Amino acid sequence: MRAAAQLAALNDSFETCRATRRAAFIPFIVAGDPTTSASTEALIACAQGGADVIELGIPYSDPIADGPTVQRAAHRALANGMSFDRAIAMAVHARPRLCGVPLVCFTYYNPVFVRGIERTAQDVAAAGFSGIVIADLPLEESAPVVAAFGARGVAVTLLVAPTTPAERAAAIADACTGFVYVVTRLGVTGAKGHVGEMLRARTAQLRAATSKPLAAGFGIATPAQAAAAARVCDGVVVGSALVELIAAAAQTGSMKEEVQRFCREMAAACRG
Repeated sequence: MRAAAQLAALNDSFETCRATRRAAFIPFIVAGDPTTSASTEALIACAQGGADVIELGIPYSDPIADGPTVQRAAHRALANGMSFDRAIAMAVHARPRLCGVPLVCFTYYNPVFVRGIERTAQDVAAAGFSGIVIADLPLEESAPVVAAFGARGVAVTLLVAPTTPAERAAAIADACTGFVYVVTRLGVTGAKGHVGEMLRARTAQLRAATSKPLAAGFGIATPAQAAAAARVCDGVVVGSALVELIAAAAQTGSMKEEVQRFCREMAAACRG
């Protein structure tokens, strides 16, 4: 897929959702957990189950933004030999079966920096990713990353935390070249939480500063929580609950069916 088409696919997905008055459903999985083949199957099942965008997490040894569920998944994947390069290869292998759903890479700044910003941007673009979320990339160090990925048609997304001051939140949104990742709560990722006034206030604040899509994530685990986030955001990211389901379903041999069912329910909630 050509670079311009990759970025257009991400933008078009959000535009389509917005035009039909719904939020984009964005499932998150960890590459290589519990195995490469199982996570590839889960990736494809997400697309078949109604995902609008999919986040593929690159396992990292120190995922500071993630809670116990995703940390355990990352450690399992690394123990099984998953790496940045292998995750990219996995995406290339799966892409023809993703039904045209845009794929976004989720990672941390250290792996990008160690591999080299230019090299990583080239590899991510060549693999067909439409965007990259770098969870711990500071705003002050984002310009070279945004430039390198942008030159290759890959959108860069940064995170806005609940404690981020309004002026800085607006600056982060301005630096994003794809959607803006709005963290729903204090703390790390996890399946326990609720979507409340904090998210509503933050999204209202950001709406005044940017027209870019706002995607909410962290702690969204049920259709009710997804529906609540969808009422105020343009996208809803669901991670830990899906990662837990994949780990359990892999043991029973019901991976495809369970992931598709989960995604259908969450996608319906985002459309509600």
